[in-house]
Amino acid sequence: MHTEKVTARRLTAEEIAELGIQDAIFVSAGMDGLPLDCYAPAFLTGPGKNFEGGSFAARTVFGEEIHVLPGDSEDAGIWIADKTGEEIEVLQSAGVLLNLALFVPAGNKESLDSLYSSARDAFGAGVVQRWSEEVVAVPDVKVDLYEEPAKARKSNSQNRDRRALDIYPTRVRFLEPSEGWKFVVEPHKEIVDDTPTI
Repeated sequence: MHTEKVTARRLTAEEIAELGIQDAIFVSAGMDGLPLDCYAPAFLTGPGKNFEGGSFAARTVFGEEIHVLPGDSEDAGIWIADKTGEEIEVLQSAGVLLNLALFVPAGNKESLDSLYSSARDAFGAGVVQRWSEEVVAVPDVKVDLYEEPAKARKSNSQNRDRRALDIYPTRVRFLEPSEGWKFVVEPHKEIVDDTPTI
């Protein structure tokens, strides 16, 4: 977790009401109920004048949406950069959380343990953790993936684009079609070039 000191001042509800969604602010960096003793860069989710009841909603640059009661002295409040203010710690980066689904051909317990220990060696034992583990047998078959317009006529393969050939169906689950297109998955067929040669 990397923080840096920023000079800022706490805003009153009246000052927040004058802010727009483009104004850079700082709010509590607490995430999912975990309190952090620092602040995060953020923006209001709507113009300050549109909020009622004294509560303001902001979204941090890390994707967390929080509600702030600036009149509550127990609340961390909303801060804005100001040279005449006081120093606060601002969270700059906190890493990236990856949720991985791994396909291991002919996978067994030894190969999974080896993969896990290699990842821990590469990134650090405190970084790589198994949160949940589900071992699912996957047919060792391959498919061909095509895209075609979502509103195309049936059986018209002329409007089809090849997206990927010879890939595992488990990979297809994590791909998204282009906008306005849909996926067509077919069993893999070897392409035979029957062009006559001299």
